[in-house]
Amino acid sequence: MSPGPRPSAAEPSVAESVALAPVARREALLRAIDEARRHLVLSLFRCDDQGVLDALAAAVRRGVAVEALLTRRARRGRKSLGRLHAALTGMGATVAWFADPVVKYHAKYLVADETTALVMTLNPTRKCFGRTWDAVITTGDTRVARSLLRLFDADASGRPPVFGPDFSPRLLVGPERSRDEVHRLILDARRSIGILDHKLADPGVVTLLRERRNAGVAVTVVGKDLPSPLAAHGKLMVVDETRALVGSLALSTLSLDFRREVSLMVDDPALVQPLAAAWRALSDHAGARARRLPGDPS
Repeated sequence: MSPGPRPSAAEPSVAESVALAPVARREALLRAIDEARRHLVLSLFRCDDQGVLDALAAAVRRGVAVEALLTRRARRGRKSLGRLHAALTGMGATVAWFADPVVKYHAKYLVADETTALVMTLNPTRKCFGRTWDAVITTGDTRVARSLLRLFDADASGRPPVFGPDFSPRLLVGPERSRDEVHRLILDARRSIGILDHKLADPGVVTLLRERRNAGVAVTVVGKDLPSPLAAHGKLMVVDETRALVGSLALSTLSLDFRREVSLMVDDPALVQPLAAAWRALSDHAGARARRLPGDPS
């Protein structure tokens, strides 16, 4: 497989930001909810942060139409999902369950007023706001926002999503638009590939990474070797320190082929630089372990 066309970046005038610190991640989400005036859609896997729930309730009270999409399946999470559904419907939000019998729902994003989108690696939980490595990308790229709304509407209604030419190429949506795009991103690397993913295990991806390493590309992977007190959760790939992929998509066969995942490609230096710096810090902490791929000798 040869490298395909690179996903196009946002227009230079589009405002985008990345939040990495735990407090900043929570503030980014709360700000988007508080600033919404007409419409909010949220794709949720888990949520137990009372401040987020209070902000959503306040949005409903000021007339914002709040819609949420939840998964029916989460490990050790059936009761908490039921409580979340009750809390959202009780405040007046419209809630749908993802109904696909095969694909598991794991996407994490928000769209406010059809113009602002947040693509997240985190769940709005006390744990993810305090004890995990995670990231929140906020973008004013309206093509990304509109594409996520189309995906949300399809998933909430049980229809297959349609990925036409107007669907943002920056969005990697699993399982339909994830494996091939991840392969192209890896094949396109010329100098370095840095990965934060404690679930990296897919044989095809590992084979490609090993081929790129043999071709002279510096390939480094951090799994669970994070500095205390951070736990591994968020997924990140930094390529040549000029592009980054951020979101819920893991490099496992289950995530690539059988889960609804959403990740966003960024190549704005203002976003890539802090992501690359965070990656370097994690890689330095992991030391020699970061240079091993699954299957390499210990």
